[in-house]
Amino acid sequence: MDFELTDEQELIKASVAKLCSEYPDDYWRQKDKAHEFPWDFYNDMAAAGWLGIAIPEAYGGSGQGITEASLLLETVAASGAAMNGATPLHLTIFGMEPVVKYGSDKMKQKYLPQVASGELHVAFGITEPDAGTDTTSITTSARLQGDTYIVKGRKVWTTKALQSQRVLLLVRTTPKDKVKKKTDGLTLLLAELQKDEVEISPIEKVGRNAVATCEVVYDDLEVHVTDRVGEEGKGFKYLLSGLNAERVLVASEALGIGRVALHRAVNYANERVVFGRPIGKNQGVAFPLAEAKMRLDAAELMIRKASWMLDRGLPCGAEANMAKWLAAEASFQTADQAMQTHGGFGYASEYHVERYWREARLMRIAPISQEMILNYVSEHVLGLPRSY
Repeated sequence: MDFELTDEQELIKASVAKLCSEYPDDYWRQKDKAHEFPWDFYNDMAAAGWLGIAIPEAYGGSGQGITEASLLLETVAASGAAMNGATPLHLTIFGMEPVVKYGSDKMKQKYLPQVASGELHVAFGITEPDAGTDTTSITTSARLQGDTYIVKGRKVWTTKALQSQRVLLLVRTTPKDKVKKKTDGLTLLLAELQKDEVEISPIEKVGRNAVATCEVVYDDLEVHVTDRVGEEGKGFKYLLSGLNAERVLVASEALGIGRVALHRAVNYANERVVFGRPIGKNQGVAFPLAEAKMRLDAAELMIRKASWMLDRGLPCGAEANMAKWLAAEASFQTADQAMQTHGGFGYASEYHVERYWREARLMRIAPISQEMILNYVSEHVLGLPRSY
């Protein structure tokens, strides 16, 4: 591995940082407080071509790798935008990976250019109230009538459902008790969202409130067979193909949040004077920040390794999962220490670190919990018995 970024990668970071500088922390605090989608930021990113960074050039994208996409999202998060800025972008980048790999030529030609331009918003509909991370136990069903699927069921944690015209929807086309393997019989559909047969309800949550996450109920929604991704019954396999990219990109966003939280904490520790001396002179303040720096840098190395392997088509399930775990832990520890460094002011929204803290906490839960990653490493890396 070469740890030096290429000139093109450095240009990506510099260009994105320049655009993000037009949207300071106060912008993101206001959007979070008002629960307003950051349309102007999103439209500027789309106009600059960043949404299509990982979409093939043949379909209007830049054809870059996950490494470049991870640098993009890390830079966005590190600008102070955190998850409120990164989430509207990353759903486009990794959410369409199954379509890029397994969609028909007609599907790719129809939808990918619109996604790359920012014209078409796509949400991700996988999780259900009674299934959680046990994806094979979903009950949202789709029965084929002629050339149309009829979808019925309920999903939760569908982010950006209010703004999206389409959703990459995982459904059961064959009941679980009628398949040989529980991962069989699952199908991916690129379904319409803004229909009378779809009811969308935002979920109240603690953070990342500029981007709503929703419960979505499908009541006999019609989806034409041409909007099926790949073959019927192989949706679980298609879904897995994008998970390593998702892990790397989310890890990069966590890293960005940790970077901006550390930056604010260090500045405050240098400027805040108590008992006639800057508080950063006290080892009780300085040492935890130094530790946070080391943890963030260590997480970055695993992110770079995972994206390097992913872009070269190498198996990287362990590395991608480890990157997400390490970055989420480092990010939250750093954000928490930034709160502690600010003392009582850390609890005040005007200093922004409380927002970083709220959003960094999410990374230890979503899109997969830290415990499930430990399960993966225990079983698939260490060879220990499966625990669930």
